[in-house]
Amino acid sequence: MRVLGIDPGIARLGYGVVDVEGSSLRCVTYGCIETDAHTPLAVRLQTIFHRLTDILLTHHPSVMAVEELFFNRNTTTAFTVGQARGVALLSAAEQSVVIAEYTPMQVKQAVTGYGRADKRQIQQMVKVLLGLAELPKPDDAADALAIAIAHGHSAPIDRLVVRESNRPTGWTWERGTRR
Repeated sequence: MRVLGIDPGIARLGYGVVDVEGSSLRCVTYGCIETDAHTPLAVRLQTIFHRLTDILLTHHPSVMAVEELFFNRNTTTAFTVGQARGVALLSAAEQSVVIAEYTPMQVKQAVTGYGRADKRQIQQMVKVLLGLAELPKPDDAADALAIAIAHGHSAPIDRLVVRESNRPTGWTWERGTRR
């Protein structure tokens, strides 16, 4: 299974592509899609859409794992990040790629075994789990790799939920049964 992990953001959207074979993980690529703050929002979202579509067409992931948003304070940031996240979901849907969503706590738990791990602990575990020579940078790319790893660790095929909206065939699989 090839997983594209996405850490949503408007200024910087992190992505990471990971191949999962059983318990074996291999990093294919990672990085960030960056947009300029002085560019109109619609153009920034268009840039994210086109660059992410290029990544999907280049790497052909079977699933896109996306972090769910959680904001306590800044609602303006939440709205713009939510728009970038929506564009990411749209790009996956346009390419018929299954979408899986994880909370930050689920990602931390899956990668480090501790739901309240800090950024450094997550980066270190991503480095170890993927056999990287150095910590993945920037943080957004490391987070995207962590999201991909979380999906690889927590979504064996018999537990993967494929929503009807993600598959044009109308099939929904849950816990290995056809609905």
